[in-house]
Amino acid sequence: MQLREVVEKYSSLAGDCGKPVELSRFGLDLKETERLFSVFDEDYHISRFFHFSNAAGVAHSINGFPYTHVAIDAAILEIL
Repeated sequence: MQLREVVEKYSSLAGDCGKPVELSRFGLDLKETERLFSVFDEDYHISRFFHFSNAAGVAHSINGFPYTHVAIDAAILEIL
């Protein structure tokens, strides 16, 4: 998935930017989810819009840290 696709999927799942969405709801398998979000987390220009959290749900290892949810800031639309 490209960044635009992730943001579009997030928007359809969250309804509004800034709301946490379970990482498992993006429709990717565990390893692909971990790889994709780890890449975005490593890129400063992208990662500042992504806010990972750990709550109830399936934990994914994003750059070695367990997270279950992501919230994306609306400001990311400015770089798409």
